[in-house]
Amino acid sequence: MILVAGTLQVPPKAVESLRPAMLAMMAASRAEPGCITYAYGHDLTEPGLVWVSESWVSQEALDAHFKMPHMAVWRAALAAAGPFERKLSAFEVINQTGL
Repeated sequence: MILVAGTLQVPPKAVESLRPAMLAMMAASRAEPGCITYAYGHDLTEPGLVWVSESWVSQEALDAHFKMPHMAVWRAALAAAGPFERKLSAFEVINQTGL
């Protein structure tokens, strides 16, 4: 399994205008083969900070995700929202234990 986690920092005023694009991206990504979870969350204390959480069955599924048409639409919406900073990391999960 591959976990993707991190943040997007966008202009605080852009968060609401990005909501439709985020919802569309989540729906399309969750429908992809190999997607286990895909979510965005707004930080409660830092305006404009969006948490990203994804899990994929394999690196191949994640690689295919990056080539999907909805990725291009999302990237365009993000760029149009103003300056942003992306801090995302991918982790290969070898073992999983419930907490």
